[in-house]
Amino acid sequence: MSNPIPVSEETFAQAGKVLAVHLSYSSRAAQRGRTPKFPSYFMKASSSLATTGSTVERPAGTELLAFEGEIALIIGKAARRVSVEEAWSYVGSVTASNDLGVHDIKYADKGSNIRSKSGDGYTPMGPTALAAADLDPAKLRVQTWVNGKIVQDADTSELLFSFAQIVADLSQQMTLEPGDVILTGTPAGSSVFFPGDVVEVEVTDLLSGATTGRLKTTAVEGTSTFASFGNQPKVTDKDKEDAYGDRETAGMPALVTGKSVLTDEVREQLAGVATATLSATLRKRGLNNVNIEVPGATKGMKRVIGTARTLRYIPNREDLFKAHGAGYNIQKQSIDSLNDGEILVMEARGETGSATLGDILALRSQQLGAAGIISDGGVRDLDAVSGLEIPVFYNGAHPAVLGRKHVAWDKDITVACGGVSVQPGDVIVADSDGIVVIPPAMVAEVAAEAMVTESNDEFIFAMVQRGHGIEGLFPMNADWKTKYTAWKDAGSPDLATWEL
Repeated sequence: MSNPIPVSEETFAQAGKVLAVHLSYSSRAAQRGRTPKFPSYFMKASSSLATTGSTVERPAGTELLAFEGEIALIIGKAARRVSVEEAWSYVGSVTASNDLGVHDIKYADKGSNIRSKSGDGYTPMGPTALAAADLDPAKLRVQTWVNGKIVQDADTSELLFSFAQIVADLSQQMTLEPGDVILTGTPAGSSVFFPGDVVEVEVTDLLSGATTGRLKTTAVEGTSTFASFGNQPKVTDKDKEDAYGDRETAGMPALVTGKSVLTDEVREQLAGVATATLSATLRKRGLNNVNIEVPGATKGMKRVIGTARTLRYIPNREDLFKAHGAGYNIQKQSIDSLNDGEILVMEARGETGSATLGDILALRSQQLGAAGIISDGGVRDLDAVSGLEIPVFYNGAHPAVLGRKHVAWDKDITVACGGVSVQPGDVIVADSDGIVVIPPAMVAEVAAEAMVTESNDEFIFAMVQRGHGIEGLFPMNADWKTKYTAWKDAGSPDLATWEL
């Protein structure tokens, strides 16, 4: 093991580029609710580089200065179109870094992070670097402390993409020059810190025990505000969630989603009531347009309950289809990202002159555990699709492929399917009797009330079967309500033999 290499201003003078990975640790991806298939990147100004013991300014008028403890790679020799197998040999050294950013201005550069991440002192590194040739990149550990309390602790075994893959991938588009810096992403635990707080980051070689030493950065309150001729700080709930790491840490209530409210009890209730009853219950709450209108159902009255994922098609235009329709397009990406219990809801504008999916994509959805598929467009290979286990609700059959009428355009957005607005996370209850969309915040109370209504209807139906007239029974008057209550209090015995 060679001696640690000091990280200094001279190190920074050689850094022509500072490149950073968006998501690379599985724990961070879990926080974000998405796992990328390939790495993606942004750039930071080399002027943001700073040494250990430096201060970082939280600009006046902002509140979301966040730290991200990371492992930084310093390129040792020029790399252009290198393979994954040889990529690690182009890394000269490894050090600790802190990918700082102010989330209040993140919105202004549409994901590029130019201003939010490139402030002076926003990329401290050091205090020393370890020679890459002495290291196994799969055996490194990164730790972060805030005011002496450890808040991040992960090793590179949880990386989604190896360091070699990242170096090789970046080298396909640009020459990585000696001195260039690659920030390799942060694990879970990144959050906001405040003026006066001290953040420390350290990288350790798990095999030898050698470390970079602790990189120390202190936050200070800035005195200058953003000038009026540029974007001003702005904070949304999503900014807070991203900056703090999650809604709970940010002091915000947990989001009500379909998955969070679909408990076993609620599922059982929804399974036990008719879709017509659910529709009527929602109408009582002022929601009159909650029924997706499509006539076809491959599994008839089989009840489907799940949470919505969404996909939108736009009318075909040949140049757009050429640019967006081929290969691993949004349609395939959407289906490939389905999870257990989700229902893919597709907006196809009611256009049945072309298919929106066929048997292969329906089979893939089934393999991923999706609960169902709903399309207000056509379905191809209908016989084969009908033979699959996954229920599919559709607007008609058509043999033509997607590009005749559609271009797959957006996923996981609010869509209009069968005349109804559907948002990702909405709860869907469907069978051939109807498809009902329930806002997550209403699900529990709607399910409970629908159960009561269903019980009422069961009682009334049985009484009509026994020959009683409709008057006073449907709806029930006071006398019939008394009898109904007595039946419920008795434990809901068999209505065919129960004595009134």
